[in-house]
Amino acid sequence: MPFAQPTLLSVGRATAGYASFIVALFILSMLLPGPARAAGSAPPAASRRQDRWSGLVLFGSSVIGAIAAEFAVGGLAALARHYWSLLVAANLLALAASVALFVATSTGKRRQIGDFFFGNARNPALCGLDLKLFSYRPSLIGLALLNLSVAALQWRTTGRITLAMALYQIFTLLYVANYFHFERGMRFTWDIIEERFGWSLVWGDYVLVPAFYCLPGLYVLLRPDALPIAAVPPIAAAYTFGFWLFRGANQQKHRFKEMPTAPIWGRPANTVGGRLLVSGFWGIGRKLNYTGEFLMYLNWTLLAGFHSWIPYCVPVWLLGLLAHRAARDDRRCRAKYGELWDEYCRHARFRMFPFLY
Repeated sequence: MPFAQPTLLSVGRATAGYASFIVALFILSMLLPGPARAAGSAPPAASRRQDRWSGLVLFGSSVIGAIAAEFAVGGLAALARHYWSLLVAANLLALAASVALFVATSTGKRRQIGDFFFGNARNPALCGLDLKLFSYRPSLIGLALLNLSVAALQWRTTGRITLAMALYQIFTLLYVANYFHFERGMRFTWDIIEERFGWSLVWGDYVLVPAFYCLPGLYVLLRPDALPIAAVPPIAAAYTFGFWLFRGANQQKHRFKEMPTAPIWGRPANTVGGRLLVSGFWGIGRKLNYTGEFLMYLNWTLLAGFHSWIPYCVPVWLLGLLAHRAARDDRRCRAKYGELWDEYCRHARFRMFPFLY
């Protein structure tokens, strides 16, 4: 087992390192240039403070810097080697941040335990940065760096990178890079519009995503047998299909929000009541972006093989999370749009899986 057991010293170092990483990203988020908000766009009021989108620059710089550091001093592999210490550190920092957030946002109101877990405010800000939007940066960049560190550890311990590991890195890096390329679209997502920012989202961003979603990579590292060449085409094809669904559906939604007259699949966009999109993916299913994301996670988890059920906790968890979120969003939209939503559902009959859900 190439992972070191946590000690008081290693947890202390991991806590200091993770905190420094978050602070550095926060400072750079205020300083680095990025593409400005599109002229004429109308993002939700909660995220209008955020008008520069430098996440892709931060992601690219972090990946290049981490790879350079690995070749220079071999530091990247230490992230995976000290995974357990980082997990403890992430939980400590998430708890501390949640307490600070709870105290800062509950001034002048009665404090309740539910507000600690689910938050008092939807979009609290610090130094002009929307904290909820910012938190996706250490979350997903941290996931990418942990995944890369697993490859570095495999190289350090075996002297090679397996086919499964190479594919895993390609799949996961494309996923994170794609997120930051379309970072502006987060303004229109469920998390930003509806969820309050409390322990549940803080823990999800700073612990669950980087430390749990990297589990398939850890088991690709531990995989004792080679990935059969015959398995590569179907896994790559299914991943590509999921990527197309995920990005295509999200891009259509974001384009419609910013420019309702923009064509979709080469044709003018069709709507219900001028408000609900029924063209492209959104005329087929109401949450096909969730379906695509699930397929991406499932197929890079398949690279870990079937020697353990543990890595499959990730796509199973994600499936439950997305199905639950799709149902919540359906209830919210029905309350918001009324009969218009019923008409939309007659066009887009399915939520995530045709004829199933």
